[in-house]
Amino acid sequence: MKGDNAMTRKTTHAGLLIVDVQNDFCAGGALAVPGSEQVVSTLSRYIEEAVANDVRIYASRDWHPAVTRHFKTHGGEWPAHCVQGTDGARFRAALHLSSDAVVITKGEHPDSPGYSAFEGHTPEGQSFLADLRERGIEHLYIAGLATDYCVKHSVLDALSAGLKVTVLGDAIAGVDATPGDSARAMVEIREKGAHVVAGAGSLTNAATSLAPERFVGLRPPS
Repeated sequence: MKGDNAMTRKTTHAGLLIVDVQNDFCAGGALAVPGSEQVVSTLSRYIEEAVANDVRIYASRDWHPAVTRHFKTHGGEWPAHCVQGTDGARFRAALHLSSDAVVITKGEHPDSPGYSAFEGHTPEGQSFLADLRERGIEHLYIAGLATDYCVKHSVLDALSAGLKVTVLGDAIAGVDATPGDSARAMVEIREKGAHVVAGAGSLTNAATSLAPERFVGLRPPS
């Protein structure tokens, strides 16, 4: 029934950002995130809802050079991952991204980790934020990997840009390099104004708990 879909109330004023669901962050990858395969499975439902309701889908990707201060081999924090042109940098095949999903590339600079999707650009070279503005997108649903790094930074930058943000809590997973990092990230994004939902129909249910001003440009929840 249409009224039960998580995204039925959305118009072109809403977008879905899928953060870094790439092979190196999934099972068997160089920097596998625990729970990543469940995230991929859950995201499939949200992708279907987005496609059915004409919601623009964005998929960010790490696209690191082989030599970068981001990697341990060059003084950084992480093992080499998502190196440009490698299989590890590919999107997870099971994600089944729609053919018109907009790829946001980030992490290309050797001196910057590129955690946030808002540091990235479209295939045409336009910044992510500029593309959102051009399409009139005011409300961003965010999911993906990893909660305590790229998801968190993308959420915080979206909020700083004045966007309404809903995090799909059943479609994220964290690295937790330091135990508790993901939990702390969730506290921080909530304190900054992000709304967090989880479970079938949770986006529809969440609509009634948000103040009306958080839905400027959107149809009122039904």
